[in-house]
Amino acid sequence: MAFIPEYIFILFFIILIDYLLARVIENAKTKKAKRSYLILSIAANVGLLVFFKYFTFINENVISILKPAGVNFKMYHLNVVLPIGLSFHTFQSMSYIIEVYRGNQKAEKHLGYFANYVLFFPQMVAGPIEKYKNLGNELKNEVRPLYDNFSNGFRLILFGLFVKMVVADNIAPLVNTVYENPAAFHSAEVWLAVVLFSFQIYADFYGYSTIALGAARLLGIHLTDNFKTPYLAISINDFWKRWHISLTSWFREYLYIPLGGSRGSTAKWVITILIVFFVSGLWHGASWTFVVWGLLHGCFYLLERLFNKVFNFKPQTGVTLLNCFLGIKTFLVVSLIWIFFRAESFSKAELVISSLFNNWSFSFHGLHYLMPVAFAFILFISDAMLFRQRIDLWLDNRVEVWRWSFYSIVLFCIFCLAGVESLPFIYFQF
Repeated sequence: MAFIPEYIFILFFIILIDYLLARVIENAKTKKAKRSYLILSIAANVGLLVFFKYFTFINENVISILKPAGVNFKMYHLNVVLPIGLSFHTFQSMSYIIEVYRGNQKAEKHLGYFANYVLFFPQMVAGPIEKYKNLGNELKNEVRPLYDNFSNGFRLILFGLFVKMVVADNIAPLVNTVYENPAAFHSAEVWLAVVLFSFQIYADFYGYSTIALGAARLLGIHLTDNFKTPYLAISINDFWKRWHISLTSWFREYLYIPLGGSRGSTAKWVITILIVFFVSGLWHGASWTFVVWGLLHGCFYLLERLFNKVFNFKPQTGVTLLNCFLGIKTFLVVSLIWIFFRAESFSKAELVISSLFNNWSFSFHGLHYLMPVAFAFILFISDAMLFRQRIDLWLDNRVEVWRWSFYSIVLFCIFCLAGVESLPFIYFQF
């Protein structure tokens, strides 16, 4: 509303449509009637996404398809701005209506509670995407000011600010400079920028999610963890169990399983996997670069499954030399695929990829690489330390002098070492 006040009516529309249709679905007598109302709800939610997020993308692709056939299709331009976080709260609202349709969730009769579920401010613009049975019930609980809620909430917010402002925002300028003109840099520098972008986007999104967890905890609300040390994953499958966990769960429950999941023939399963990753890429942005990013993850996921089946390979748990190798391999694959996520076009992505290999006459350009690399390394080490425990719970087990030393160091870094540019959260655009 601070940017475009009338956009609040988009949320009101989603809230009223899904609130009313959920109650109608619950009271419908036949399966056919329930399905019809569900389709109406999904059409309303997806229709909003298509209108605000994909209208121009669809228009451009229709023009490119019809042009070779001699059809002069005039593109209609819409002067609209994508509402912040539209993809998140439409997916959250759809999860509610689908659960009501399946009979797993009673339709909420109190409009205020349902509105608060869709509008809950800490997570509405960048997740995590919550089910109503989790967040809705939390919002109904009696909440009193508790020391644990405040201490853990502020710890999460403090650490989230550090990860975003100190790690992500110090890496961003270097990555942006290289991606603007990769041909002007040596291959080693381009490789460094590609690897650092992996840490930038992780720190950016993980930092926001941690702040959201903390802000909700101050109110006595427990949100779902959205990350679990994704760069310690040993496969693409493992990576997606750790990265943006709420979105992965959403696609699994509401797209992968309804399409058949692992049931049926191998060919059908392969197509289902590719459809899920295609939609995941498109969800992230109205561009074919995002689609390719998603499909590449799908292809590597399938290749790993094929390799494991042919060679009867079963990764072992724990810290082993093999798992270290698999972890490095997975990180490199994910980092290279991120190129299509970060690049503004295929031509830019192609230029970045070619610059990775065609100029190895390396010369050191200065100490401006030192701080981004140091903070990326700190993030990696902190992830390794927090492999089994979240930062607030980890601090709970430390003695008081260690806790306050940690707070002091983090506060010093935020005030003195934070990035000088004011950079928005990357996932706000989705």
